[in-house]
Amino acid sequence: MKPHSAPSNPLLTPAEVASAFRVDPKTVTRWAKAGKLSSIRTLGGHRRYLESEIRAMLSDQNQAVIS
Repeated sequence: MKPHSAPSNPLLTPAEVASAFRVDPKTVTRWAKAGKLSSIRTLGGHRRYLESEIRAMLSDQNQAVIS
């Protein structure tokens, strides 16, 4: 039996995304509703965000500040 491995692209909670952008979790939810962030819904209806997408957005944001 193969051991369970971590997903190749982990999902982040709204609180984790909010922490990364230094905003309130409700802001992250508003961004998702407005289409600024794509989200995945869990079976319980909670939003989750792809870590790779969030990292890319943070990188783009940092590049804009530097330029």
